[in-house]
Amino acid sequence: MHTTSLPPDSLAYALLLAARAVAAVFSGKSLSEALAAHAGELPPTRASAQDLAYGALRRYGFGDAILSALLARPLAAPEIRALLLCALYRLETRPDAAHTVVDQTVEAAGQIAHGNFRGLVNGVLRNYLRQQAVLIPGLAGDEAIYRHPAWWVDRLRHAYPDRWVQIVEAGNGQPSMTLRVNQRRGSRDAYLQKLVDAGISASPVGQSGILLAQPQPVDALPGFFDGLVSVQDCGAQRAAELLDVSDGQRVLDACAAPGGKAAHLLELADLKLTALEVDARRSRRIDENLARLGLASKIKITDCRQVKRWWDGIPFDRILADVPCSASGVVRRHPDSKWLRRENDIGGFIRVQRQILEALWPTLVPGGKLLYATCSVFPEENNRQVAAFVAARPEAALLVEEQLLPQEDHDGFYYALLQKTG
Repeated sequence: MHTTSLPPDSLAYALLLAARAVAAVFSGKSLSEALAAHAGELPPTRASAQDLAYGALRRYGFGDAILSALLARPLAAPEIRALLLCALYRLETRPDAAHTVVDQTVEAAGQIAHGNFRGLVNGVLRNYLRQQAVLIPGLAGDEAIYRHPAWWVDRLRHAYPDRWVQIVEAGNGQPSMTLRVNQRRGSRDAYLQKLVDAGISASPVGQSGILLAQPQPVDALPGFFDGLVSVQDCGAQRAAELLDVSDGQRVLDACAAPGGKAAHLLELADLKLTALEVDARRSRRIDENLARLGLASKIKITDCRQVKRWWDGIPFDRILADVPCSASGVVRRHPDSKWLRRENDIGGFIRVQRQILEALWPTLVPGGKLLYATCSVFPEENNRQVAAFVAARPEAALLVEEQLLPQEDHDGFYYALLQKTG
């Protein structure tokens, strides 16, 4: 909440909130968690702070390279560094308001470290405005040019020699906003008409998705709180579509939070669905999402790898294994992940993914199907992981494999549909 002398609807206050959120990311928090601390702020200020924080982190490597060129030595104050990164993003996107941005950033700096950095902030930003025509073309390095860590770019170059630039550019862009129509509550055509009536431009995408021309707050979406639609990326909607469910089946969603894919499955058929989630706090999101949509499932807070703790011994007809991963396919939606991740984290994800596959496979009925899913574009987590699993099991058949790379209307996802043949 507002605890400073800054006006709560000012750009200076939004910059301060954004700086605190970005500094929290530097300390290891996720950006969504950091921004949740500002849920009680005025909606316009909260939206502005969110835009500043996301923008600063999408271009972090670029902004950090500029600061390195402008500062004699690294800043010891994380919130001031974060504030300058937010201000540089604002100056890049609103060059017509440069004077106001500098003035408001200095005002925000007055609320940090007893105001001791006001002069430094003022000097750095004014130097940037004077030198940017020469400074920017001289920047070098993957972090500055591509706004991704160097190791990340190297992996993309190796995996996608002809497409890595497009993947990087997509990761630096603004994410689209896609809805999933709840087919139990109405048709896509009917909901498209509701959007027309509300003055919201949209178009159909995928089997049951709707792509909005411009992102909207959920309270502006007709019938959102009545469960008519959910916000879900078109690429993420492929999971339920591929799993091929039908009425009466026993279905397991092994890594279920926040519940979007589980909800989609329940919208498609009357299922006996069990949702597992290791994080108790995140499991509450499953409850909330299902309740809004008028759906229900059995939810267990447990590690899906500890099968003896949760399985009753009755095999499942379908299993969704939406496994933990690098999130390298959704960085435009979660730009903090680029900078929180380290290259050696990938090996840890690969081990957990393998353990989940090995734990869940025995719980699948013969003839049943398991969908392995990630929001990654790194082959080590995707096709290589699945190829090794299938090669070691003669009863495992790969039916479908899809690698969706991030583009304008969807993020990056990988899916492999396996069937137990024996």
